Amino acid sequence: MNELTELQLEQLRVFSDCIVMHPQVKTIYNDFDDLRLNRMFQTDQQCMLLTGDTGVGKSHLINHYKKRVLATQNNSRETIPVLVSRISSGKGLDATLIQMLADLDLFGSSQRKKRGYKTDLTKKLVESLIRAKVELLIINEFQELIEFKTLQERQLIANGLKYISEEAKIPIVLVGMPWAEKIAEEPQWSSRLVRKRKLEYFSLQKDSKYYRQYLKGLAKYMPFIEPPKLEEQHTAVALYSACKGENRSLKHLLTESLKLALSHNEVLDKKHFITAYDKLYLANSETHLKNPFKQKLEDILISEVEKSSKYDPNAIDPEYRLVGRIFSKSKTLAALLSK
Repeated sequence: MNELTELQLEQLRVFSDCIVMHPQVKTIYNDFDDLRLNRMFQTDQQCMLLTGDTGVGKSHLINHYKKRVLATQNNSRETIPVLVSRISSGKGLDATLIQMLADLDLFGSSQRKKRGYKTDLTKKLVESLIRAKVELLIINEFQELIEFKTLQERQLIANGLKYISEEAKIPIVLVGMPWAEKIAEEPQWSSRLVRKRKLEYFSLQKDSKYYRQYLKGLAKYMPFIEPPKLEEQHTAVALYSACKGENRSLKHLLTESLKLALSHNEVLDKKHFITAYDKLYLANSETHLKNPFKQKLEDILISEVEKSSKYDPNAIDPEYRLVGRIFSKSKTLAALLSK
């Protein structure tokens, strides 16, 4: 492989970081805009729950929204209109509040606990959110704050976030895996989570046109005079066979294929997809996968998500409380669409 130039590296960065404003994204961004607007006249703040399975693009979406707001507003360095913070795995509410303060660049996350510290910490965060003129607080990986927690512990978390939302007059968006919906069962939050959205995997069976439109959108971010025809049937189906409707996996495969094309100063075509698939899938597979880009359309096998990941709090062994997503049995496109 030839060495990439600085321009080519930048072109790869642009594509890897791109976001296509497909209908799901537009709807969620409109929700975010509404929450920020409504806070100006509502005393009881509306909040939102955004869920989606692994690799669907939740983090990418919220980080792009933050960048978009910063790019379109004249904000000083002291103001943060959209604060995106995340939960540290295995940590509780205190650690989360400290992380939010660290994200506001007020102090580090190595503070020691002391008597009465929790109350002081919550008040400190409220004061800091008001001072930074935060209009929307987005908490990512929220499921990690409620995993392996008792009902009483979840209620304490709900109470703490409710206090912050009320006192700082800030709508909160909770983002996480499908089982983050557990927080919606808490009395303190059931009526506050006015908006609930779920990012879905792409599906050829439910809406192949939607998926192909997304591919066309991605192609426009590739550095070619004429965008490659990713939406053409064979290419689209082969890509789907590889990624199974998962956005993250799709972007990885396309980025690797684009890298191969740029490194040889070529236009993206079938041979780059073949090589990229071999590198990403066949090299690390213990099963005998077939490269879909080498197959005829009628022979390509497709599998879609049948059941989302879930959290089972009643599992006897804690190791089995987290249950992964379940995919359908592989079928040809004709068999899939005949259902």
